Amino acid sequence: MNEENADVMFAEERQAAIARLIREKGKVLVPELVGRFKMSPATIRNDLRDLEARGQIKRTHGGAIPGDAARVGYELDNNGKTVKELRLKAVIAAKAASLVEDGDIVILDAGITTREMSKHLYDKKNLTVIVNDIEIAAILEKFEGVSVVVIGGMLRRNFHCTVGPLAVKLLSELNVDKVFLGTNGFSASKGCTTPDMNQAEVKRTMIQIATQVVLLCDSAKIGKNSFVQFAEPSRIDLMITDSLISRQHLDELAETGLEVMVEPVE
Repeated sequence: MNEENADVMFAEERQAAIARLIREKGKVLVPELVGRFKMSPATIRNDLRDLEARGQIKRTHGGAIPGDAARVGYELDNNGKTVKELRLKAVIAAKAASLVEDGDIVILDAGITTREMSKHLYDKKNLTVIVNDIEIAAILEKFEGVSVVVIGGMLRRNFHCTVGPLAVKLLSELNVDKVFLGTNGFSASKGCTTPDMNQAEVKRTMIQIATQVVLLCDSAKIGKNSFVQFAEPSRIDLMITDSLISRQHLDELAETGLEVMVEPVE
C-alpha cells in the first residue's frame, strides 16, 4: 500500500493518535512523528495543520504543542462539532432511545447527543421527560405521548440549558427511572468530567435522583479529562459508545467493571 492510499484511509485515526501523543508529551517534533507513523514530513505537516484548524494543537517551529481544545477548561459550544462527531453521536443516540420504555420517567441531560436521542422518542406512550435544555424541550413538545418537564434556572449562554441553584433544587425534589447523561470527557481514573462547575452540579443531582444512570459518550471523549469531575466510573450503570473506541480504552473500561455497549459505526 502506498503512502497516498494509507493517508486517505487512515488520516482520521492517525491525526487522533498524533493529538493524543501531543497531549501526553506536551510537545513533539515533526521528525519524531515521521518516524513513529512512517509518513512523509509533508503529510505530517498537513496533519498538524488540520489539527490546529480544529483547535486541538498549536503548531510551533518544527513541531506542535497542545492547543485550546486539549486544555481541561475548554468546551466547544453546540455549533463547534465536526461532521464526524455528529455521526458518532447519532449512532449512540439511536441506541439510547431504544432503552426508553413506555411509561418511563426519564431525564435527558443537555447536549447534542441527548438532543439527537430526543428525536427518536416520537412514538413513545405515557412518557415523562425532564429536561434542562430548551432545544430538547422544543423537540419533545411535538410528540403526543410525551409530557415534558422543563427545569428552570440560569440559562447558560450558547449552550441552551439551565444551571445554578434553582435548577439543582428543582431536580433534587424529583425521582426518575433513568437519566441519560452527556460528558465532555471520560477516563477510567477520573470518570466523567466537564469544564463548567455549575453544569457539573446539575449532572451530579441528576445522577442522585435516578434509578439507572446511562452515559452517552462517543469514542473521541474517552481518555480525556476536563476541569470538574461529576461522576466516578462506579456511579455509571451503563456506557454507550461507538466502535471507533480503541482496544486500550476498552480494556481500561473493563477493569473498572463498567458495562459498555459499543455501537457499530460504518
